[in-house]
This record gives sequence, C-alpha cells and structure tokens, in this order.
Amino acid sequence: MLVVTALFLYIYNSLPVFQSKEANFSLEQQQERVEQKVNKSIEGENIFQFMGKNQEEIIGMLGEPERIDPSAYDYEWWIYKNGVSSYMQIGIADSRVVTVYATGDELDAAPFQIGEQRDDLEKKVSMDSEVQLDYNGGDYRFELSGEDQQKSPLVRYNQVFVQLYFDHFLNTLSSIRIMDEETLLKQRPYELSYRGPLVNPKPLDDQQWHQVEEGAEKQILDITNVIRAHHELKPLLWNEKAANVAYKHSKDMSDHRYFSHVSPIEGDLGNRLKEGNVPFTMARENIAAQYQDGAAAVEGWLNSEGHRKALLNKDFTYLGVGVYQKYYTQNFIRTLP
Repeated sequence: MLVVTALFLYIYNSLPVFQSKEANFSLEQQQERVEQKVNKSIEGENIFQFMGKNQEEIIGMLGEPERIDPSAYDYEWWIYKNGVSSYMQIGIADSRVVTVYATGDELDAAPFQIGEQRDDLEKKVSMDSEVQLDYNGGDYRFELSGEDQQKSPLVRYNQVFVQLYFDHFLNTLSSIRIMDEETLLKQRPYELSYRGPLVNPKPLDDQQWHQVEEGAEKQILDITNVIRAHHELKPLLWNEKAANVAYKHSKDMSDHRYFSHVSPIEGDLGNRLKEGNVPFTMARENIAAQYQDGAAAVEGWLNSEGHRKALLNKDFTYLGVGVYQKYYTQNFIRTLP
C-alpha cells in the first residue's frame, strides 16, 4: 500500500492595514459595469448535466465562453459568468467536460444549492472520512482530515465526485466542484492511499505555467467578486500595478522557500506597494500556497478569519492578484474617492 500525503495548504492572516495619502480614482461607473455584465445563458441549467458533454454541446447550451483559461491538469477552463451573481468554470479535456466549478446564488446545482445549510445537505448525502474508487485496475482511497470534512468534504454522487466547499462561518454551501475519476486523481486534494499507478497530469514548461497563472489570477478576481456580491458588497476592480506586486511576492516566496507577508529582500506590503508605484490609502494582503488551484485558494481564504475580513471589507476598491505556480497572493487596496 502506497500513501501520498495531501498537499500542505498554507494560508496566512492578512496584514494590518497600511495607511497612505496617495491616489485619487473614480469608481462608481466602473463598478456598475462589473455588476451589470450579464451572460444569462448560464442560469436555468443544472450544472451536473454538463459532465461528459462535448464542447459543441456546451456551446449549443451556453454559447461561447467569456474566455478560455488553461489549467495545470490537462484541461482548459471555459469561463461563464452572469455579472457577479453567478460564475462557472467548465473544464474540457479532449473536447469533453471532465470537471465543473461553480458558485453564485442563481445557479442550479440540484440536489445541492449554493447557500444551503450544511445540516440540510447532510440529509441528502453522506460526508464520510474516506472515499474509495477503482480506476484502470488500481485501487485508490482518499482519506479526509477533520478539517477537510468540515470545510470541503468529498462525496460520490451518481457517476461523479463532488467537492462541497462550505463557508464555515455561516455553515452554508459556498461553491461546488464536480470531477470525474481521472481529474480527481490528478488533483489529489486529500491524502491518498493507493495500489496501482499514480495518475499525474502532464508536466508544464515555464511558458505553460505562465498561462495557467494568468488564468488563475482572473479566476480569483471573479470568484472574489461573486462572494462579495453574495454579501451585498461592491465588486473590486483590477489593479495591474498591485497585481505585479502580488506576482513578485508569490514568486519570491517560491524562489526563496518561505511563506510570509514579509519578504527577506523586499520587506512588508507597504514597502512593496510603494516600490511598485501603487497609490493607496489602505491595503491588506492575503497569501496561500499549495492549493489545487485559484478557486480552492479563495475558498480557503473565505474560511480563515483574517483573510475573510479582507475579502469582505467594504472599504476596499481595487484588487491585484499574483499567482506563481501554487503560490497565491491577493493585494487589496483602497484609493481616495
């Protein structure tokens, strides 16, 4: 029996607020455009029906995606949005849907429902500490920790596997991820014991990683804004300079093998923002490492008190996201009105 230990998932509490007297940007019109941008076709369709469909069928049902982002797991993410009320990533490999990640109040995920109380969901499905499967002659068993079971349990539903991401503070379902067997085994979000071949995604070169990172940065912004909309907060606008600062910090943590808001070379968030010519009156930072992707990192931040305060702070107006492989940084800033 071979055992693969689950990836260590690191998240770090947000920094104290930094104060400055710089910046002067207008926001209302831009934020309204973010809120009003609509692709109504993603509502009214049960997300489970997409699994196994070919890409022509998906286009026929939902239309063309807003964009296509590569992933680190041999599929492409097709991104569909309804403003900031609903959001969906459909993973397509070899022209077929192998995974779906979705969040938002208007999505149909029956028999599950975004925003549903955990107690009600536990009446529908069993959230066990072990999930077993057979694949291509191999035997695999995922072993969930107590924290896994509380925040992101894995359940088998019909012919697929479902990660249920809970908002631990509200005890409600925050988002849902559906996967086929091969995709689950490639991602390995929990500790895995197995007999047989280990299923791995194809390795990525530097250019491919860079494309994955750029997609993850956009996904993190999108998901953050859907979460904020759920809490009746204004969406955050993208800030390219803050994103550059965030990317450099993610890469610095990876290159120099540390995990902290304070860089041994570049200093704390305030120093790094000033060095990056980012005007701000207030700023906070979230960092994470070794999550399976950007969506999982956001759900991790949502379930950590300090990170949650940054995600749901009504005073922030802009966000810069920087991803380097499995290191994730969010820089929240506020500018003068």
